[in-house]
Amino acid sequence: MNLLFSLLSKSHDRKGFSCGNTALDTYLQKQARQDAQRGFSTVIVATEEEHPERIIGYYTLAAASVVLDRLPEEIRKALPRYQDIPSILLGRLAVSNAFQRQHIGSLLVFDALRRSLHNELAWAFFLVQAKNEQVKRFYSRCMFQPFQDTPMYLWMHRAQALKVVGS
Repeated sequence: MNLLFSLLSKSHDRKGFSCGNTALDTYLQKQARQDAQRGFSTVIVATEEEHPERIIGYYTLAAASVVLDRLPEEIRKALPRYQDIPSILLGRLAVSNAFQRQHIGSLLVFDALRRSLHNELAWAFFLVQAKNEQVKRFYSRCMFQPFQDTPMYLWMHRAQALKVVGS
């Protein structure tokens, strides 16, 4: 299967997407295009080369920040003393029911990191928020670390993202 990753467009079949999570399905079907148009998030979809209209997964990216004091001391020592550190937030991530358990989620995370590293926006941390323990384990396998004060909120340093992506 050859995957294509692209910005959400009118040609994508949003109504045909179902991942088993009503909130994620509804977001893609009813709100994602408006959020992208208004500049609230970037919505990236994964499709198959053979069926470019069928969405098999998606994620959203947005600019964010993390308060310096939330980071571990060994990380803080190497950073400038800005109160807020520029970051990227992976806001939503979902895989269609028909494609779950095929590592599509990992490929979506990889693409999000790759895109974030190859744009001009300055950022030091990549953030995600897990909705439950299963999702937290998934992000942990993707090399994210939990914040001590909010363990369902995870982060990755830009240097780690470079290692994961390989460039």
